Amino acid sequence: MTLASSTEAAVPAATRRSGGRGGRGPALALAALRRLAGMATTLLVTSFLVFSSLYLAPGDPVSFLVKGRSPSPQELDTIREQYGFNDPFPVRYWHWLEGVLQGDFGRSYLFHQGVGDVLWSRLPASLLLIGVSMLLIAVFGVGAGIVGALRRGTWADSTVLLMVTVGAAVPSFVAAILLRSVFGVQLGWFPTFGNGEGALDRLHHVVLPAIALSVTFTALVTRVTRTAMLDELRREHVEVALSRGIPRRSVIRRHVLRNALGPIVTVSALLVSGMLVSTALVETAFGMAGVGSLLVQAVSQQDFQVVQAIVLLVVAAFVLINALVDLLYPLIDPRVAARGSAR
Repeated sequence: MTLASSTEAAVPAATRRSGGRGGRGPALALAALRRLAGMATTLLVTSFLVFSSLYLAPGDPVSFLVKGRSPSPQELDTIREQYGFNDPFPVRYWHWLEGVLQGDFGRSYLFHQGVGDVLWSRLPASLLLIGVSMLLIAVFGVGAGIVGALRRGTWADSTVLLMVTVGAAVPSFVAAILLRSVFGVQLGWFPTFGNGEGALDRLHHVVLPAIALSVTFTALVTRVTRTAMLDELRREHVEVALSRGIPRRSVIRRHVLRNALGPIVTVSALLVSGMLVSTALVETAFGMAGVGSLLVQAVSQQDFQVVQAIVLLVVAAFVLINALVDLLYPLIDPRVAARGSAR
């Protein structure tokens, strides 16, 4: 009877485990499909709004194409026909969307070449600027936040809080002006204009712009890191581990810092898409030929095709980074994966 009862108890348990595994796969697949559907919907709606902005923006693209001349009505009709301005709005949007899906964002009115070619020529400079800025944010932002949390109430923590307050209040263009004046003009340590030639020269040129771009974001990451570390330090399991004689450094590394990485990585990843917009002021201030300065130039010159492509690129980066963070979060914080499997 005991053997029978144990067998009867084992069979349902095995069935539940099998069913759990079998149900988890479709659930993950369904969640992935929902995520992809949400991303596609967001990008589709954004593309429609971006394309519609052409009709809401002041000015007429034709007036820019004729460059202030007084063309004849026949010439205006030819330009409108060449660029498809005579087509109905749904037709124009559909043709533009088809081109975007194939990597064709249209033709730049200002540069007289494909928008994709213009973007690809400017993108490396912006990516280098964002990459160096993220490195500075990771080193100084996370590092200062950890120091402030571990030295709470000391002069080190007070210094960190002061730096956070000042850094969060300094806009990137103000930091750019100060850095150019002090380290570029007066001291002459760094160049203040252009992208540079060659790998080392490009890094030399990007130092000041990267610092100017990362000041505010470093303050934000420092604040998030300090808050997350303090929350984890108050956890009961941390106090228990320390009371058992486990070395403090090991507890900080394995239980505090690792569990605090979730919000830190989330905020840091979202900053990347925000930087794509913030680069406009910094690149313009330092005369860098990047996507940010291209956006400023395209807006001032009414190059709508380039503006549409850059805005769509920023939104796509934001959506993709959000999705990547959602996928990596269970790996960063195992507690999330444990809660998901428990359900």
